[in-house]
Amino acid sequence: MMLVMTLSSVVLYNFFFYSLTQQLDSQLLTLADAAAHNLSAIQADRTAIHRKIQIIDDDGDLDIPWQDLRLYHQSVEWFDADKKLLAKAGEQFPQVPFVSSFHSWQQNGIRTLTIPVYASETNQQLLGYVRVSTSMVGIQKELNRLLMSLGITGVLEIALIAGTGWWLTSKALQPIERSFLQLQQFTADASHELRSPLTAMKTTVEVMQSHPERIHSDDIKKIALIESAIQQMTHLVEDLLLLARSDVASVSLSKTAIPIPVDEILFDLIDRLQPQAESQGITLEADLRDEVWVKGDAHQLQRLFGNLLENALQYTPHGGFIRVKMFKTDSFMVTEVTDTGIGIAPEHLPLVFNRFWRAEKARSRRQGGSGLGLAIAQAITYAHGGEISVTSKLGVGSCFRVKLPVFHNI
Repeated sequence: MMLVMTLSSVVLYNFFFYSLTQQLDSQLLTLADAAAHNLSAIQADRTAIHRKIQIIDDDGDLDIPWQDLRLYHQSVEWFDADKKLLAKAGEQFPQVPFVSSFHSWQQNGIRTLTIPVYASETNQQLLGYVRVSTSMVGIQKELNRLLMSLGITGVLEIALIAGTGWWLTSKALQPIERSFLQLQQFTADASHELRSPLTAMKTTVEVMQSHPERIHSDDIKKIALIESAIQQMTHLVEDLLLLARSDVASVSLSKTAIPIPVDEILFDLIDRLQPQAESQGITLEADLRDEVWVKGDAHQLQRLFGNLLENALQYTPHGGFIRVKMFKTDSFMVTEVTDTGIGIAPEHLPLVFNRFWRAEKARSRRQGGSGLGLAIAQAITYAHGGEISVTSKLGVGSCFRVKLPVFHNI
C-alpha cells in the first residue's frame, strides 16, 4: 500500500507540474504575441514602451502597459533581426543564451519563451524577436502546498491502513491463536495428568523389583524393559510440561529467581558426567572462571548445561574430546561446549532447536532421547534473558555457545 501511495503521489505531482507549466507557457505565448505588435513601434522609437499609454501602434489592438510588468514578475525583451537588444520592460531578465526559435525552458526559477516576429502573415519578412520571461515562484509555491498536502494525507492514510490492517489481521489470527492456546493448554494438561499414572506404574515396578523372589526368572527382563519405558515416558512428560509452561509464561523468569554461581553448577555437572565420559573413552575437560553469578533458577540452569553436555557425550565417538569453556565480558558470561563429535550438516543448523527434530544421519547414534533437549536448552536460555547458538561441521564436531547476563550485585 505504501508503494502504491508513493507511486500515486509521484504521478499526481508530475501531472500538476506539467499542468501548471502548460498554463504558464500559454500565458507567456499570449504575452509574447501582444509584445510582438509593438516591435515596429519600438524599432521606430525605443522610448515608446515608457509612455503611459495603452495604444502604441495603429492596428487597433489593445496593447499592454509594459511599465506594470514588474507587478507580475514578468519581463519582455525586443530584438531586431540581428538579435540586437532594442528595448526591455519588467524585472525578470534571464541570463541565458539567445534562442532564435520557438522555445520555452526553465533556469534559475525563470521560464522563458522566444518567438520570431514577421511583417505579416503573408509577408514572411523577419522583423526581429520577442523574448518573454516570468518567475516560477508562484508555481513552486503551489507545488510546495501540494507536497505538504500529500505528506499530511499520506501520513493519515498510512495510519489508517496500518490500523485497519492490524485490526483485520488480529481478527483473522484469532482462530489460530485460540487453536494454539488450546494446543498449549492440552499439552500442559495432558503432561500433568500423565504424571500420576506414570508415578503409580513406576512405584508398582519398584515394589515388584524389591521382592525378586516373587518374580519368575523369565519376567525379570520384561520388568526391566517396562521400567526403562516408564523412565523414558516420565522424562518426555517432564520435558513437555516444562516447554508448555515456558510457552504460557512467555519464557520469562519467575519472581523467585535468585543469584546462582554458574561455575559451581558446571563443576557439579562435569563431576557427575566424568565417569560416563571415561566409560565411553571420551576426554572431558573444563576451563571455568570462579565467582560468576547469574540471576535465575538453579534447577533450570542445571538442566540447560546438562542437556548440552549429555548431547555432546551422545554424539562424540570413542576417543573424542569435549571441552567446557567459560569466560566473562562486561555484562555477560559465555559458556561454550565444544566436542569432536559427528557434527551437523549446514542445512540442518537452523533446525537443531526445533522440538522433536532429528536429522537421520546426524542422530542415528542416539538411543532413547525425546528430541526435546536442545529445545528445552533454548527455552531456558531465553527465559534467563540470554542467547544460544551453534556452529558445527560434519565429521569435525560442534560448539554450542550460551550467553547469559551477569548478576553484579554480589
